[in-house]
Amino acid sequence: MQDLDELYQSVVERKENPKPGSYTDYLFTKGLDKILKKVGEESTEVIVAAKNPDKSELRYETADLLYHLMVLLVEQGVSFDEIKEELGSRVGLMSKTKDRPEIKDL
Repeated sequence: MQDLDELYQSVVERKENPKPGSYTDYLFTKGLDKILKKVGEESTEVIVAAKNPDKSELRYETADLLYHLMVLLVEQGVSFDEIKEELGSRVGLMSKTKDRPEIKDL
């Protein structure tokens, strides 16, 4: 089982050391537009799967979306640690669309 850190590192490794014929190499070769198209498609598939009673499809499509997001991050030079840091900076805060008072009871 791969965790998200390992998945990110696997994608970085594939970008640095391409394996011709691999799907990851295909995405990097096709470039940003193809990667963005796949992220959009997978996002839609997650939404559709979430409406179905069988959650196995949601798990499958979410895994696809996470993979494609990792490819996008690597392509754009954004580390997974930066994403985790951003998420960590939001703990206990309300939406940016309003004043963000601290939430006391987490």
